[in-house]
Amino acid sequence: MNLYPFKFIPILKDKIWGGEKLGTVLDKPVGESKTCGESWEISGVEGDISVVAEGELAGKNLVELIDQFKGELVGDNVYQKFGKKFPLLIKFIDANDDLSIQVHPDDELGMKRHNSFGKTEMWYVVDAEEGATLISGFNKQTSKEEYLEVFESGRLMNILNRENVYNDDVFFLPAGRVHTIGKGLLIAEIQQTSDITYRIYDFDRVDANGIGRELHVEEAVDAIDYNYYDEYKTQYDQTAKEAEIGESQYFITNRLLIEESIKRNYSTFDSCIILMVLEGEGSLKFDGGSVSYKLGDSILVPNSISSVLINAEFPSKLLEVRIP
Repeated sequence: MNLYPFKFIPILKDKIWGGEKLGTVLDKPVGESKTCGESWEISGVEGDISVVAEGELAGKNLVELIDQFKGELVGDNVYQKFGKKFPLLIKFIDANDDLSIQVHPDDELGMKRHNSFGKTEMWYVVDAEEGATLISGFNKQTSKEEYLEVFESGRLMNILNRENVYNDDVFFLPAGRVHTIGKGLLIAEIQQTSDITYRIYDFDRVDANGIGRELHVEEAVDAIDYNYYDEYKTQYDQTAKEAEIGESQYFITNRLLIEESIKRNYSTFDSCIILMVLEGEGSLKFDGGSVSYKLGDSILVPNSISSVLINAEFPSKLLEVRIP
């Protein structure tokens, strides 16, 4: 069987801080939900494995695809390293309210405590309401002892770095960085395959039953990077037709602006390619056929497809992700 670019059925997650933009902006099938916070686009997380939406392999899940096609799908090196575990989790996030202040463990701590990868992630701001902010890291050098003293005295917000956020901003968040997505942000998120979150503070919110969400204060202490960094927002040329906006040992991300069409040669990469559509619509032509795309789509291009021609019927903005 010839492989083709895959779209998957979105896995939708209601959240206490979620809103309606995943439905109204990205056309996700949220139904009557007013608090849909996440659309897991491509997931290999146990219990939330993505299922193919279209084509000959519709109904197959991602683990079954990797098991059947191995390196043809994900790349030989990726398969040798990760086996049937897809190493990335691709999401859209709608924050109608601030998320909790949180941190994620690195690979070493994640494996030790949870038999899980750590969670390094990247955010691309699809849409930011006026005045939107987020938190990334500390605004000063601190230490475990100072952090605990500030936290216990209720002054945590005083040492956190808050950023004003605009459309097309990019933030890279290595495991260990304290962070939160702020109210009014629609974000594309690329991260390691992990659902391990240590919730530090949740603004004293309670659910319909008056119960607050669990906090993980003690677990977080050993996961936090207490260093201060000069720059938390990724700087790149926002007018460039092609811009590399994120590079790490886990994923490499480009942002593409396409007015009419562009050919992408993937023959030198030993990896599948993930395309997230942030604007526009059109089609991907490949040797063997074509698939349409529209705003909100996430498409996995198998490693066996060496090139695609992206034809934009309407000017398009895409994220292009691969596994190093």
